[in-house]
Order: sequence, then structure tokens, then C-alpha cells
Amino acid sequence: MALNVNRNVQDSFYRYKMPKLVAKVEGKGNGIKTVIVNMVDVARALARPPTYVTKYFGCELGAQTQFDIKAERYIVNGCHDGNKLQDMLDGFIKKFVLCEKCENPETVIKVKKNMIGASCKACGHMYVMDMRHKLSTFIVKNPPEKEIDSQGSSVTDRKDRKKEKKDKNGKKDGSDDNANGDDDYDDDDADWGEDVSEEAVRQRMEALSGGLGGLVIDNDLEKPEEDRINIFYKFVVMKKNAGPIHGGSAAKEVIAEADRLEVRNKAPIVLCELLFNDKIMKEKQIEKYANLLLRFCHENQKAQKYLLGGIEKTIEIHQATLINKVPHIFKTFYEEDIIEEEVLFEWAKKVSKKYVSKETAAKIHEKAQPFIKWLKEAEEESDEDDEDDDIELTFDEKAHISKIKEEKEPVKEEVSEKSKDESEDEDDDDVDIDNI
Repeated sequence: MALNVNRNVQDSFYRYKMPKLVAKVEGKGNGIKTVIVNMVDVARALARPPTYVTKYFGCELGAQTQFDIKAERYIVNGCHDGNKLQDMLDGFIKKFVLCEKCENPETVIKVKKNMIGASCKACGHMYVMDMRHKLSTFIVKNPPEKEIDSQGSSVTDRKDRKKEKKDKNGKKDGSDDNANGDDDYDDDDADWGEDVSEEAVRQRMEALSGGLGGLVIDNDLEKPEEDRINIFYKFVVMKKNAGPIHGGSAAKEVIAEADRLEVRNKAPIVLCELLFNDKIMKEKQIEKYANLLLRFCHENQKAQKYLLGGIEKTIEIHQATLINKVPHIFKTFYEEDIIEEEVLFEWAKKVSKKYVSKETAAKIHEKAQPFIKWLKEAEEESDEDDEDDDIELTFDEKAHISKIKEEKEPVKEEVSEKSKDESEDEDDDDVDIDNI
């Protein structure tokens, strides 16, 4: 069944047609994937490489994609409905196929100087494509091997004809008369922007996308985890240099990049290194970046454990200043609800040299003991309050005078007033965590 390339056009005699997209789901469980059976035919009708269309689906769905060009297999990981992909294809056509002026699909794209240019053969309009979409970076890194017209035929013949038109002096015919024609578009000296330095290109992309130009969509997920963490590190540095990252769109972009690189759990280690220094308490840096850290750590104990590792590394780097402030630092993270008490108790059970030297780790654990003790006592008091709610009142008929005595459920143990007094006396000798 043939469909109009621009499905907003209802004319049955519309000349630009494409086959209906056919999707086939293969595999089960974590290995399930969707194969676009006729991706080559669809892409040919759109005059775009099949990899562009497949990668577009991956960007929109947040899924990995696979290409086997020789076998003509184009795969999007996950189970996806063919009709849903067909509707999604309309978005690709609108952004990367139709002319922005006449909405005709007879456009030719060309990558030059980190920008994607397009020219319409129908109306002659030339423009630079919107660089905000994630696919734009993929196209820049993987430019078309050859220019393709809207019906899928190669236009390299036009270049051959241009070579034949050289005169004896080596000049091209019509080079002076065709100032605004296609020749200028093909000219390697065409200027897509005044400043083409790497920094200028980055600034233009950020201006277009509000910062999304920094998101690199390529084969990063195929890289080792260490490399992906380094990519995330550089991204956070760039965002931090551009402005505050603890709120607004910048915070959303940071967590989106961590999700894209699949390093969400370990991202807090990077954030600790870049956001905290020896003035962590003096400048209230924990409170400042609490909302950003909560985006990673809320109800995510793995991220909280990696955050503790990042805190240890920060303390080690600034040991002279921070080692005596360890209880204060941990208490602030706890009070901001960034780290849960269960995670802190588990951390306190064992000294680990995973992130810092064993000697430094032992010092940090020793300094953190007053806070851990305070935390345990606070938990015990909370448990006692819960026990009080279960007290039963009974009447003793054997007594000459009516008495009401308190009886707790047999499973619970009574805490004597004497033991409480002794506990309070012992606490007077320790660090008062409430005064921190």
C-alpha cells in the first residue's frame, strides 16, 4: 500500500509516494527487538539513508539501534508497533525531508562545517536545517556518502557534467553567471557561517537548542563504562561552565545525559568531584545541589552508595580541611533526604578501600561514628514510640485498691528507667550531634 510522503496532503494523485512501513517483532524478554522489514524501500522513497530513519526512531523512543547494511537489516531494540512507527516517521519527514518553504520532498542535504544544509529542487530554497534534534549530530558525524534526489536516484551525474564543462583555462562554464544557482550550493567554498571554530559551532548549537547541542548521539553505548563516565564528566564540566546546573533545564539535561549513557547510578561520583570542594560546609554546597542529587538518589540506594564513595573521595582530596567535619557532612546529606539511614548503617558496618585508601577510609569511619551513634539512637527512640502505641491496659482484681498496670505485648522487651538514665549519662560524654 502506497502512502503520500506528506500525509497532510490528501490528494490521491499526489506524485510523491512511499510504501507503508512494515515492522516485525523478534525475540523475547530482554532480547526483544523490532526489525523494519522494508526500511530500504521507505528510505529510498524519502531520499535519505536508511540509517538516518532508523536512528531517528531510536532517538525518539530512547532505544538502541542496530544496522546491518549488507543484509539490509535495520533494528530498533524493544517491542514497537508498526502503526506507531509510521506516525513517528511523519516527524522525521517534516524535520529532515520536506522543504521548510514549499513543503515539497525534493530536497537534497549536505553536511558542511558541522552544519546540515538543504536545498529544494522544486522551489530553489536553500536553508540550514534545525540542529536541535539529537539526530542532527548523528548526521553530522555520518554524512551521506552521495547526494540523493527525492526519488532515490543519484545526482553524482551532475558533478560529472560539471567537470566536462571546464574550459581550456580550467574554469567552469557559468561560474560567473550562476551566482545564486545550484553551483554555489555545491561549491566547497560556500560559507555556512562566519565563524567555524569548534567553540563558535558549540555556541551556535547551544543557542539553537537551549543547550541540547551538547548532547552527542552516536555509538557511545557501545563504549566501555569508564569511557561513558568520562563522557558524562566532560558534559557536566561544559554545563557547569555555561551556568548554574542545579535547577531548570540544565539539571534536566544533566540527568538526561546520564540516562543516555546509562551511568545514572554512578553519576553522583562525578557530581561530587565537580560540585564539592573544601568549602562544602562553609558555602552550604550540599543544600545548594540537593535537588540535583535527589534526581539521582531518590529511592535509588545504588546511587546513594556511589554517592558515599564520592563523598569519601572528596574528603580524601581535602582531608586537612574536611576530616573533622565528617559528622556534619553526613548529617547534612541525611537531613536533606539525599541518603537514607539504611544505606548509612550498611556503609558503617565495613571499612572499604574501594574509593580511597584503607587508612583514609578508616579515619572517615572513625570520625563518622558520633553521627552513626546519634542516628541509631534516633531510630531506637522511634521504635520505642511505636511500642508505646501497642500498650494494653488491664485491671488487677486481686489488689485491694484498683490499679491500672501497663502491659506490653510479650514479644517486646521493657526498657527500665535506670537503663535510660545510664544511656543519657553516656551520651553526655560523646559528641552532641544535635549541636552540629
